[in-house]
Amino acid sequence: MIDGRTVRGERTRVAVLDTAVGLASVLGLEAMSLARLADETGVSKSALFAHWQDKEILQLAVVDHAVRLWTNRVVRPALHTPRGVRRLWALHERRLAFYADKVLPGGCFFAATEAEFDDRPGPVRDALAAAVGTWLRLLRTVAAQAVELGELRADTDVAQLAFETEALGKALVTCTWMNTENAMTYARRGILDRLRQLSPTPELLPGK
Repeated sequence: MIDGRTVRGERTRVAVLDTAVGLASVLGLEAMSLARLADETGVSKSALFAHWQDKEILQLAVVDHAVRLWTNRVVRPALHTPRGVRRLWALHERRLAFYADKVLPGGCFFAATEAEFDDRPGPVRDALAAAVGTWLRLLRTVAAQAVELGELRADTDVAQLAFETEALGKALVTCTWMNTENAMTYARRGILDRLRQLSPTPELLPGK
């Protein structure tokens, strides 16, 4: 028999982490506290403490939840696309859709939090670095598959292409904050043009 209290507790935990990821996308992780989450969610601080006993444990849980959200909204849908250049494009396009759909109030959890911890060694920085590293490895792997399939030129520098894709995605977040005109168009066109230049089969990609 399923324990109703356990189910309710898990739903509360997930709802609180959803709120925490959204807050961190605006305020960063350092502003995160049990007291702040209690105010935002209406869950008592003592109930939150039962899940997360200190700030670092909470921050690590929030990073993990942000990774799950990114995986569910960006990575998994893109992986339904055929392997090769179309899948690489889909990863970028799903990322742009994530921002356009305003899934998080601040746009991107990772863009908001990496700068906080880039020079602060410790478990939270390690978790953030691991998340970004996993994303970049995925981009490189998918690009390498496209090379193997003949859908990107054999001399394609897949690490460079992955870096450029990540850089344009990050730039879009910042430019959106600053109300830069046509930022979404530039972020989309920048990678699409690059892929079309590198691909012997550009007809697999959408038009401009």
